[in-house]
Amino acid sequence: MPYSFIASCLQLLNQTAHRQLSSQCLREEISIILSLGFFGFLIVIFVRKIVFFLCKHRIKIAEKDTQVHPTNMGFNLCCKASILCSLLLMGTHLTSLLMLVNGSATQCQSTIPVLLAEMTQVISWAISTIAACKIILTVNHLRFPCILRIWWLCNFFASAIYIALDAHFVIRCHGKLRVQDYADSLSLLASAGLLRGNNLTAPLLNEETKEHLGRIRDTLYGKATLLQLVTFSWLNPLFVIGNKKPLEQDEIPDVDIKDSAGTLSHSFNESLKYVKERDGSNNPSIYKAIFILIRKKAAINALFAVISAVASYVGPYLINDFVEFLSDKKNQSLQKGYLIALGFLTAKVVETIAQRQWIFGARQLGLRLRAALISHIYQKGLLLSSQSRQSHTSGEIINYMSVDIQRITDFIWYSNIIWMLPIQISLALYILHTNLGVGSFAGLAATLTVMACNIPLTRLQKRYQSKIMESKDARMKATSEVLRNMKTIKLQAWDNQFLQKLDDLRNIEYNWIWKSLRLGAIGAFIFWGSPAFISVMTFGACLLMGIPLTAGRVLSALATFRMLQDPIFNLPDLLNVIAQGKVSADRVAQYLQEEEVQSNAIEFVPKDETIYAIDIEEGKFSWDPKSRSPTLDGIQLQVKRGMKVAVCGTVGSGKSSLLSGIIGEIQKLSGTVKISGSKAYVPQSPWILTGNIRENILFGNPYDSAKYERTIKACALEKDFELFSCGDCTEIGERGINMSGGQKQRIQIARAVYHDADIYLLDDPFSAVDAHTGTQLFQDCLMGVLKDKTILYVTHQVEFLPAADLILVMQNGRIAQAGSFKELLEQKIGFEVLVGAHNQALDSILTFESSSRTSQTDDDSNPNPASNAEPKHTTHDSENPLSHEITEKTTRLIQDEEREKGSIGKEVYWSYLTIVKGGVLVPLIILAQSSFQVLQIASNYWMAWACPATSDAEPIAGMNFILIVYILLSVASSICVLARAMLVATAGLLTSQKLFINMLHSVLRAPMAFFDSTPTGRILNRASSDQSVLDLEMAHRLGWAAFSIIQLLGTITVMSQVAWEVFVIFIPVTAICIWYKNYYIPTARELARIAEIQKAPILHHFAESLSGAATIRAFDQKHRFINANLELVDNHSRPWFHNVSAMEWLSFRLNQLSNFVFAFSLVLLVYLPDGIINPRIAGLAVTYGINLNVLQASVIWSICNAENKMISVERILQYSKLTSEAPLVIEQFRPPTNWPTTGTICFNNLQIRYAEHLPYVLKNISCILPGRKKIGVVGRTGSGKSTLIQALFRIVEPAHGSIVIDAVDICKIGLHDLRSRLSIIPQDPTMFDGTVRGNLDPLQQYSDHQIWEALDKCQLGDLVRAKAGKLESTVAENGENWSVGQRQLFCLGRALLKRSSILVLDEATASVDSATDGAIQKIINREFKDRTIVTIAHRIHTVIDSDLVLVLSEGRIAEYDTPSKLLEREDSFFSRLVREYSRRSQSFNSLPELRC
Repeated sequence: MPYSFIASCLQLLNQTAHRQLSSQCLREEISIILSLGFFGFLIVIFVRKIVFFLCKHRIKIAEKDTQVHPTNMGFNLCCKASILCSLLLMGTHLTSLLMLVNGSATQCQSTIPVLLAEMTQVISWAISTIAACKIILTVNHLRFPCILRIWWLCNFFASAIYIALDAHFVIRCHGKLRVQDYADSLSLLASAGLLRGNNLTAPLLNEETKEHLGRIRDTLYGKATLLQLVTFSWLNPLFVIGNKKPLEQDEIPDVDIKDSAGTLSHSFNESLKYVKERDGSNNPSIYKAIFILIRKKAAINALFAVISAVASYVGPYLINDFVEFLSDKKNQSLQKGYLIALGFLTAKVVETIAQRQWIFGARQLGLRLRAALISHIYQKGLLLSSQSRQSHTSGEIINYMSVDIQRITDFIWYSNIIWMLPIQISLALYILHTNLGVGSFAGLAATLTVMACNIPLTRLQKRYQSKIMESKDARMKATSEVLRNMKTIKLQAWDNQFLQKLDDLRNIEYNWIWKSLRLGAIGAFIFWGSPAFISVMTFGACLLMGIPLTAGRVLSALATFRMLQDPIFNLPDLLNVIAQGKVSADRVAQYLQEEEVQSNAIEFVPKDETIYAIDIEEGKFSWDPKSRSPTLDGIQLQVKRGMKVAVCGTVGSGKSSLLSGIIGEIQKLSGTVKISGSKAYVPQSPWILTGNIRENILFGNPYDSAKYERTIKACALEKDFELFSCGDCTEIGERGINMSGGQKQRIQIARAVYHDADIYLLDDPFSAVDAHTGTQLFQDCLMGVLKDKTILYVTHQVEFLPAADLILVMQNGRIAQAGSFKELLEQKIGFEVLVGAHNQALDSILTFESSSRTSQTDDDSNPNPASNAEPKHTTHDSENPLSHEITEKTTRLIQDEEREKGSIGKEVYWSYLTIVKGGVLVPLIILAQSSFQVLQIASNYWMAWACPATSDAEPIAGMNFILIVYILLSVASSICVLARAMLVATAGLLTSQKLFINMLHSVLRAPMAFFDSTPTGRILNRASSDQSVLDLEMAHRLGWAAFSIIQLLGTITVMSQVAWEVFVIFIPVTAICIWYKNYYIPTARELARIAEIQKAPILHHFAESLSGAATIRAFDQKHRFINANLELVDNHSRPWFHNVSAMEWLSFRLNQLSNFVFAFSLVLLVYLPDGIINPRIAGLAVTYGINLNVLQASVIWSICNAENKMISVERILQYSKLTSEAPLVIEQFRPPTNWPTTGTICFNNLQIRYAEHLPYVLKNISCILPGRKKIGVVGRTGSGKSTLIQALFRIVEPAHGSIVIDAVDICKIGLHDLRSRLSIIPQDPTMFDGTVRGNLDPLQQYSDHQIWEALDKCQLGDLVRAKAGKLESTVAENGENWSVGQRQLFCLGRALLKRSSILVLDEATASVDSATDGAIQKIINREFKDRTIVTIAHRIHTVIDSDLVLVLSEGRIAEYDTPSKLLEREDSFFSRLVREYSRRSQSFNSLPELRC
C-alpha cells in the first residue's frame, strides 16, 4: 500500500512536470519575468539615488569614497569581453525580434507574449550594455555592480533552460531544429562569457605595496583569461620550460596574491578576530574561523560540483531512449539519434568542465587553508608559554604541520561530496523511477542500507585514526629527540637501545595502521559490491511486483547503479576523511588554544619617566603555575641605567629564572616588572641559526661596517674569521654544529652587542670560553663597548664579580643577598662560601705555581722534547670537523637537498614491488582485480543479452533463472574485490614497514658527519610525511593505476563487440593521450619533487624558531621570523599549486578526448544500418561508454599520480643506503671482558681529517697517556681538544696512525665494544624526555640503591627526593625543566654509575658554581682515583692537579709534561695560561678578606 501511494504521487508529479514542459509559451514567460525583475531593480536603484541626492549627497560621497579605486589600476581583458558578450546578446535578440516581425513561426501561438519577450530582452540588454560601457569609461568601480552580475547569472541559467526545453521537445515530439534553437545556443555561450566579467581592473603594485607583500613574480594564473581558466592553458609556458630542461625553483611562477601566505594569514587572523568578537569568547572556534575564511570560494566550488553531478546523470537518463531508438530505427529519423548523441556529448563536456573546475577550486582552497593554518601554528609557536611548550614537543608540532594540516585540507576536497551526494541519489532515484516505477524504491532502500553500514565502520575508523595519530606523535617525538642528541647516543653506545625504542614505537603505530587498513578493506568490499547488491535488490523487487524488465530499462538501471557507485564509493572515503579531519582539527584547535606567554607581564616605561632600567616589585614567578612553591618569590630589584649587575648562586638557585622573569618568559604570579629601554638576551645554551656568521650577528639589523668591526673585535672573533677563506660569510650548521662551544657563545654575544640595546641580559656568557678569551670578553665587551649599557650577567666565575656595581646572590628562588662585592663579604651570610671555594681553587694554582718556580734549577738540561716545543701563535681554530669543509665548499656546509632528476628509475618501482616476499603478492592482486572485472562484465552482459528488447518480447529464459545467474556472478565478483582489497592492504603495509625499518637502521648507523651536514627537518620530513604516504596511500595509488588499466581494457572490449570501427578513432586518440602524458610528466614530476623538498625548510625553520623563541621575543624579532615563515610557505605553495594545476590541465584534455571517442561511437551506432547490431548489446556498450572519459583519464591520471607519490619511495630509499659507520661488533676482534684494565692510551702518529680532499685537523699526534693517571688537555678555544676526544671515541676515524688502549688497536674492534667501555661527560649536557631513572640508567642495568648513591655523589640526591615522583620524576624534552648546571650533574651521575676504566671530562663543570665544582672535583678524584681521567677544561684549577698536562695548538702537541715541569719554564704555553688566569683574578686577590 505505501509503495503504490508513493508511486501514485510520483506519477502525478511527473505528469504535472510534463504538462509544464509542454506549455508552448513557457520560455517567453520566463523571459518576461526576468526582464521585468531587471526593470524593477533599476527603478529601485533610481529612486534610491534620488533620495541620496535630496539628503545633501552624504551617502553618495561616502559611497564614492568606498568605490573609487586607486589610480594605479589597469583594465583586464574581462571587462572588454563583457562588453562584447552584451552586444552579442543584444544583437541576437534584436535579430529574433526582426524575424518575428517578418512572420517567423514560434511554438507559442500567441503573438503578444512572443513580441513582448523579445522587446523586453532587447531593451534590457541595451540598458546593461550602456551601463557597462559607462562604468568602464568613468573608471570609478573595482567591479561591476551587483545588479548587472545577477542579471548576467540569471540569463545564463535561463539560456541553459531554453536549450534543455528545445532538446526535450525535439526528442519527444520528433521535431526539427529551428533558427531560434541556434540563437539559444549562441546566447548560452555569450552568457557564459559574462560570468567572468567580475573584476574590472588588475592592480598595478606600487613600491609600497611591493615592499609589504615581498618579492612578487609574475603569476600565470592571475593573468589568465576566461578560456585559459577553463582549459588550464595558462600553464602552457611552464610546460614549455619543463620539457626543455628540469625545472628549478626560481623558474616556477608565483601564486596569485589571493593565494599568498601573507594575505591568507591576515585573512585568517581577521576571521578569528571576527568570531571572537561575535561569540564573545577568548578562545574562538577554529571551525567557525575556517568557515568564514573559505565560505565564498567554497560556495563557488559547490556550484560547479552540483552542475557536474547533474550533468553526469544525463547519460543514464538518455540510455533507454537510445536503446528504443536503435530498436525502432527504421521508423524514426536519424536526426533524433544524432540529437540524442549530441545530448550525450553536451552533458559530458559540461560535466568535464564543471568537474575540473570544482576539483581545481577545492585544491586551491586546500592550499589557502594550509597556508593560513601553518602560518598560524608558527605564530602560536613563537608565543607558547613554557608550560604549553613542554606539553607539545617538537615532534608533535611537526606532525601538526605535516600530517594534520594535510588531513584538514583533504577534508576540504571531500567536502563537496557532502552536497553532491543527495543530488546524485535524488537524480538516480528519479531515473530509476522513470524506468522501473515503484521498483526504484527497493533500490533506494538498498542504497540507504549500504550507506547505513558506514555508521559503525566510521566510528571504528575514527577511533583507529586517533590511535594512529597518537602513536605517530610518540614515534616522531622520540625520533626528533634521537636525531637532536645523536652525538650523545653514539658516545654513550646507546645505539641499540634507542633503535629498539623507535622499533617498538613503530610497531605500535603499525598495529593501529593495520587495523585501519583491514577495516578499509572490508569497506571496499561492501562498496565495490554495492552496485551488484543494489541491482539484485531492485531487479528482484521488480519481479515480485510484476514490473517488466526490458533491456533498455535494465541497462539504464545498470548505468545508474554504476553512477551511484561513485557517491557510494566516495562515502566511506568521505566519512574516513571526516573522521581524520575531525581528529586533526581538534588537535590543531587544542594547540592553538594553549596558554601563551603573558603579554602584560612586563610594563614598558619611557626613558624620560624613570631613572631605573629595570624595576621589579614583589615579583613572584613560577615555571609551573599549578605548583605550590613558586620558582621565584619576593623579588625586589631596582637597577639604574648603566649599572653592571652580577647574579650568582648555587646550581638551581634561580639565576636563569630571574633573567627569564625580566624578559617575560616565566609566568608572573604577582608583582610588577617595569622595563625602560630595548633589551638583548644571551641564553645559557647558545642558540645559533642556520646561515652564515654575519646573518647570525646582524639578526635582521642593517649592516654598518664600523659598528660591525667594533662588535667582532670586542667579542674576540677576528682570529676565528681569519681561519675561514670566506670569513664571516662562512655558513653555520644546524644548531651551530660546526662551531666550538666558545665560538657559538661569542657569536651570540656579538649578536646582542650589535643590536645596540639599552639593557643586556647575559646568562653565564663566560662558561664556554677559556681564561684568556673570557678576560678579553669581559674587558673589551662588558667593560668596553657596553660600558654605558645596563647589564645583568649570570656567572659562576667569581673573578668577574668585583667589577659589578651590584651583586645578587640567589638562593632557593630568592635574592638572599644584594650589594657590592665588599659589602657581601662583610655580611658573611653565604656569599663567602662561593668566594671561598674560588679562593681555595686559586690558592691551589698559586701555591702550585710558586712551588714549581722555586724548584726550578739551572741544570734542567734534558727536558721533555714535547714540553720544550715552542708554542706557535694560535688562532681560534674550529674544533669541529666541518669548519675546514666549509672553506673547501665555498661556505656551503648544508648543501641543497639531494634531488633526483628525470624520470623515476625502474629500480625504484622494482624495489617497492619486490621488497616483500619477492613481489609474490603482486600477481595475486592483478589476478583478483582481473577476475572481478571479467565477472562484472559477464553479469552485465548476461542481463543485457537475456532480457527482452521490448515489453512485448519474451526473455530467453525465465526471469528467475536470469536473476539467479546474475546474483551468482555478482557474488563471485564481490569476493574477488574482498581478496584484492585485503591483498593490497597487506602488501602495502608490509612494504611500508620494510622500507621504514631499512631507513631507520640506515640513518641511525650513519656517521656523525651525515647529521652535521643534514638538517633534522629533512630526516623528519621523510619519517613523517613520506612515511605517511607509504603507510596509507602508496599501495592504493599504484594498485589503482593497474585497476584503471584493467577497467579501461574491459570497457574497450565491450564497446568493440558492438562496433569494431571504434578502434579507428580509439587508437589515434590513445596515442594523443600518451603524448599528452609524456608531455606532462617531466614538468609535473619536477614540480612534485620540488614541492617535497620545499617542505623540509618549513619544518626546519619552525624547529629552530621554537628552540630560540625566547631569544626571538627578547629581541622583538617575531615579525621578521613570521615573514620568513610566510616566504617559506609560499616557496612550497608555488610548486604544489602548479603541480595540482598541471594535473587538471592533463585531466581536462584527456576527458575531452575520451568524450570525442564516446561521441564517435554513438554517431557510429546511429549511422550503422538497422539490423547490423544488437540494440541490447549496443545499449550495454553505451552503458560502459558513458564512463569512458572518466576511465581513460583515470588511467593516465593514476599513472601520473602514482609516479608523483613514488617520489616518497624514492626519497626514503635515498636514506636507506647511507654510508654506515664501522660495525658495532666485530666477532673476530672482540676485546676481553675486563678491557681496558689499566686505561693506558697510546696515540701513534695520529692524523685526523674529515674527508679525503680536506686538510688535516690533528697532525702527527704521538704521545702516551699512562693508565690510572689524571691527564689535563688544555689549549686555546678551537685548538683541537674536542677533536682529539672524538677520535678517541671514533666519532671520526683516523686518516693515518692509530690509537691503542691497553694493547688493543681501537680501530680494529667494533664501535659498541669501544664506546661502551669508555665514559664521557660532554660539554653540552643532554637529557631525554622521560624520568630521572630513565636518564641515569637508560639500559636498566642498575638498582635503585646504586642510582640514589650516584645522585647523592653528584649533589642531586636531596633535590630529587624533594620531588613527588622521586626517581620517576618527569624530565621534559631536552631537560628543559632542569637547569643547565643540573643537567651537567646528571651527566656526571651517568658516569658514576658506569664506572669505566677511562673517563673523559669535556668542560664537565662549566655551568656550575665554584663551590659545586670543587665538590664535584673531589668526588671525581675519589671515585675514579684508580682510573684514567682525561679532562678538557677552561678552568685552570681543574687541571692544575693533573699528573700530566697535554697542551694542543693548531692540531699539534705544543707541550706535554707534568704541570710542575711546565710551570718551571716561564715561556711555556701552560705557564702563560696560568698567568692569564691569575692576572684576571688579581683585583680579586688584592682584597684582604679573601685571604682568611
